[in-house]
Amino acid sequence: MRLKLLAAVSLLLSLPAISNAQFLMDMIDTTTSVGKGMFSLYQKYDAVRFSGYIQPQFQYATGKGISSYAGGNFPAQVDNRFTLRRGRFRLDYARYDEEHMPVVQFAFQFDGTERGVFIRDFFGRVFENKWDVFSITAGMFARPISYEVNLSSGDRETPERGRMSQILMRTERDIGAMVTFEPRRKNHPLRFFKIDAGLFNGQGLTATSDFDSHKDIITRWAIKPIKLNDRNWRLSAAVSMLYGGMEQFTPYIYRMDVSNGKEVFRVDSSRSNVGKIAPRHYYGADVQFRIPNGKDKGATEIRLEYLEGTQTATASTTETPGTIPVSGGVNAPLYIRRFDGAYLYFMQNLGNPRDLVVLKYDWYDPNKKLKGKEIGEDDRGATGADIRYNTFGVGYVHYFNPNTKVMLYYDMVKNESTSLEGYTSDIDDNVFTCRLQFRF
Repeated sequence: MRLKLLAAVSLLLSLPAISNAQFLMDMIDTTTSVGKGMFSLYQKYDAVRFSGYIQPQFQYATGKGISSYAGGNFPAQVDNRFTLRRGRFRLDYARYDEEHMPVVQFAFQFDGTERGVFIRDFFGRVFENKWDVFSITAGMFARPISYEVNLSSGDRETPERGRMSQILMRTERDIGAMVTFEPRRKNHPLRFFKIDAGLFNGQGLTATSDFDSHKDIITRWAIKPIKLNDRNWRLSAAVSMLYGGMEQFTPYIYRMDVSNGKEVFRVDSSRSNVGKIAPRHYYGADVQFRIPNGKDKGATEIRLEYLEGTQTATASTTETPGTIPVSGGVNAPLYIRRFDGAYLYFMQNLGNPRDLVVLKYDWYDPNKKLKGKEIGEDDRGATGADIRYNTFGVGYVHYFNPNTKVMLYYDMVKNESTSLEGYTSDIDDNVFTCRLQFRF
């Protein structure tokens, strides 16, 4: 019996080697080690592929019990910790036609850590095989907006996504359906273009079910990496849009308005507000530019993305609500703010592809109408949710081999000085991260 069990397990684990192929790319990114295998997955055979990674790490914060977007808040009396940041396991299955074009794909991914086990992807994708340009995806998968949101955590050169990405699109995924235009034949005149457009619940994985009937429209129009000259300089870019919102279950809606020459939160308490849609509208653009440094010497890479729009949340946070906001047993007032944010990456290999230096700057301004000491003045109605944060990160990544890397990264976080108690100066909330990643 044990021999039969051992033989079965060995056969299961050897399936990827038998197929000798790479699985289909993640939903958006085509520049990573996974994305580069787009449609090279099992060109000759239908196949199953298992993959995954784990990220054990040690972190040190400059203050105890700080709130942090570098892997979550620290407990009240803790300024250092070991954690298993992510433990991902993914299964991909694909079928191909007689011309080796994909017909259908299925993907399932879960994340297991000391905090529990959570589903991250669970979707199916069907391809049309007349023109080989369209596909339809349905299930739980990454929202088609923003380069950073769709860059896999296993490929990203920084420990976490920026504050803006985490607040507006927490967990990155949502449940919905999407149509994709992406030519799959190498001789197609539009082979460098990719267009995604989909409908989504809007709450993402922060909710177990949808709490209203309104859906988010999300779309991204991208130019895949194109060669600019004979030195193999490459450029890619995209524009993104999320046009959605949430139903107003309360008559109390706060918006910024001018009163006595000052920007203040003004409440609209009309009963007719109930049932209307409060806006969540995001508009963004991103660019990636890569310059090879020579054969086997790595590259210089720059990434830039800007996002702005309107966000609906509550007085205390600008994070997209996962459930109907409640305060004191009744539906909480909603706050509508204009926001913007951006990130800039600069990455340089140190004479070889295995050693990489990373510099990153990002900001998130949840309320463009208020600045500095205006926040906290009694008559304006602002809270800590209206404070702008700027983060500068510096890191070093060493790839021992294609399956193992170490990351040393330091986040320097600076909040604007306000009139709010506890935020009159910069909070001491920097974080150092040392992370190992093992991948298969």
